[in-house]
Amino acid sequence: MMVVMTKKSAFVAIIGAPNAGKSTLLNQIIGSKLSIVSPKVQTTRTTLKAIHTHENTQLVFIDTPGIFSPKRLLEESIVKTAWFGIQGIDIIMLVVDAVRGLCDDSRSILDKLKSNKIKPILLLNKADLLTAEKKKRLFEEYSSTGDFKSIFTISAVKNQGVENLVDFLITNSPESPWHFPEDQLTTESMRILASEITREKLFLNLNDELPYNLTVETESWEELKDSSVKIHQSIYVSRKTHKQIILGHKGQMIKKIGILARQDIEELIGTKIHLFLFVKIREDWVNDPERYRYLGMQFEKKANK
Repeated sequence: MMVVMTKKSAFVAIIGAPNAGKSTLLNQIIGSKLSIVSPKVQTTRTTLKAIHTHENTQLVFIDTPGIFSPKRLLEESIVKTAWFGIQGIDIIMLVVDAVRGLCDDSRSILDKLKSNKIKPILLLNKADLLTAEKKKRLFEEYSSTGDFKSIFTISAVKNQGVENLVDFLITNSPESPWHFPEDQLTTESMRILASEITREKLFLNLNDELPYNLTVETESWEELKDSSVKIHQSIYVSRKTHKQIILGHKGQMIKKIGILARQDIEELIGTKIHLFLFVKIREDWVNDPERYRYLGMQFEKKANK
């Protein structure tokens, strides 16, 4: 007689300060590169839903932007989008850089969760950089506060402790019908994922300030008769000097970005890609609601005083 297992499902939010390793953790759990990763802060701008289905349990992860004290309109939208992304969530995981510990941004996040009577799971990430004694001390220190439902020491980049974490999430998932097909990995369209891949390559290859003054949009996606895909993407910048930096000397930088992005997009969708990049100047793009709608970000333009 065949035993039918009751289906379980949980929505799991991954939150934390910038550069704590949230996107690396998500990619490790899913086993596919879905979320943009960069050593620079504020890389992730929008919430991304990724789906991990194992036996009778479906975990829907929401990768949120890093939460910090915003100073500009784009930053305010990033933080607002992050908090909006945890509404109606079953489990919240607070990712902390174990080397830094609970920084001011992390404590601010925890205070807001406590004010809403929410106990998150604390993930002490990058624990591979700590001694066993330091890990034990941190675990005991944070356990004594009573602020956390559970605490895990992990290394997302080295895949240490991640399997135990996933087992814990599966065990603590409530009985519920699945929300997505078993073979679906994300709710994001391939257009958005392709845009984010190109933006990641720009982040990794340009200077510190420029990435926060650009956005990437997939303008067209055409499937050709030979099963390859022709993609046109626009890179929006706010200044002519930014356009020149992206193009590089004799177009060498934009060529490099295109090659790197194409390779990752091909790996993601499993077919040959013809990628065409265009750099466009739009001085006030950070105040354009359409740019935010494209990425599903929260936007609220301030009224002039």
